[in-house]
Formats: sequence, C-alpha cells, structure tokens
Amino acid sequence: MNRPPSANPLRAPEQAGLSAVFASQTTVRARAVEVKWRWPITLALLSTVPSFYVELLHVSPPLLAVLSYLVAAATMAGALLHVGLRSGNLQAHLRANSFDLLLCAGLVVAAMLPPSAASEGALWFRVVVGFFTMSRMFWAAHYVVTRGGTLYRLIAALLVLALCGLGFWWLEPTTPTFGDALWLAFTTAATVGYGDSVPTTPASKIFAVFVVFLGVGAITLVAAGIASAWIATEERTIEREILSDLHKQIAALRAEMTALREAMPGDNARPSAAGRPAPSREPAAEP
Repeated sequence: MNRPPSANPLRAPEQAGLSAVFASQTTVRARAVEVKWRWPITLALLSTVPSFYVELLHVSPPLLAVLSYLVAAATMAGALLHVGLRSGNLQAHLRANSFDLLLCAGLVVAAMLPPSAASEGALWFRVVVGFFTMSRMFWAAHYVVTRGGTLYRLIAALLVLALCGLGFWWLEPTTPTFGDALWLAFTTAATVGYGDSVPTTPASKIFAVFVVFLGVGAITLVAAGIASAWIATEERTIEREILSDLHKQIAALRAEMTALREAMPGDNARPSAAGRPAPSREPAAEP
C-alpha cells in the first residue's frame, strides 16, 4: 500500500518545522510593514480634524475638506491590503482588523454626506466618525507609551495642547490671541473650568469635547510617566540590594565548600599515596 507523502512519519516533523519557520518570517515582515504605516495613517487621520470644522462652519466647504476623508480612507485601505498580503492570509488579516474596515467605510460616507452646517444628521455622523478617528490615532501612537518614554510623552502632551490652542484660536471668538486660546485649551484639558474663558459657539463646544478626551489622556500619560520613573528608580535600588546580598551569599557558600574539601580525609591522603601501587582487595589464601 502506497503511503501519501504527507503521511511520511520521517518527513512530517521536518515539513511542520519549515512551515513554522516560514510563518514566523512572514509575521515578522508583516509587523515591519505595519510599523512603517503608523505615521502615514496618523497624519492622514489627523487631516480630517480641520476638515470636520470646515464642514461645520461653511455651507459650501472647499473640495479639499471632502478629499481629506477620502485620502484618509485610501491610506488605511492601502495599509490593510499591504500588511494583509505580507502576512500571507489577507482574509484573516481583514477579519482581525474589522475596526479599520469600519472606519474606512465611515470616512467614505462622511465624505459623501452633505455639509454639517446644512444637515444635523451629517454633523452627528461625522462626530461619531471623529471619535473613531481619535481612537485609531491613539492606537497608532501607543508605542510611545513605554516605560522609558517620559520625555516623548511630555513632548506629545505639549504638542497636543498647542494644537488644541490653535483650534480654539480659530473657532472661538472670545479668544483673540493665541495665549488666550492656549489658556482655554489647558483649562479645558485639565477639566479645571475657572470660568474666565468658555466656549461659546457650537463648533468650539464640539471641539472642547475632543479637547477633554485628548487633554486628559495626554496629562494622564505624563503623570503616569513621572510616577513610573520614580517607581523604576526605587525598583532598581531594591534590585541592586538583592543582587549584592545574593553575591555575598554565593561567596560565603564557595568559601564553605572550599573549607569542606580541604577538611575531607580522602582528599588529603590522595596526594601522599601517589606513585604507590594500590593495595590488593583480594582475600589472602588459606594455608
């Protein structure tokens, strides 16, 4: 009876091992491609933020505001296809990234809807897409949140506050200077609410909602980074103390083992008996 090649017990483990190696290499290549797409996706999604407010402030928005949604959707779709093809299983990759597919569809629909200033339904749909967009940007930048990335978090928080200040400077009429707008952005992000400067227009109120989410996240990350740095310093001090004590215990054990070897009679008698024949262990013959 002929056995199929796949059932050969000698070749099956080898083939399985080669398949695992190829799958691992494919995963590494797909991961490298995904990392390269992070910044293009983040920038493309970020471009939809001013487009949202242009749609809200103008009954006839410029074509560039509409195209930004389509460019963001095309960028995400290109990243999905590229990474999926590199992973070796495009369908499985698309199923695993259903959120990105849903966001792509939402961006396309947001580009096709009428301006937000003329349609309340279109406005609320774009608000929902904006929350999805913000969540996707946070996920794309999650690699910045590392144990030693306190400086990067601080820079990111300052950049977020500066952008929020620019947004209020553009949207809020009660902030004529960039300093006033930056102060409003900080008080909104920190949820302080002094009351000296507040959003007054529908556009700035919607923007304030996003600023709260962005600002609370940025400030929390900076505070967590500083706390993590302090805790890491204490952990390193404790680790050094534990390692120092462990080295002392190992040195003491070595000294005790050396002393025990020197005290053993077999080890002391062995050098003096060198060169002499070993005594016979056979019983003496009876006369």
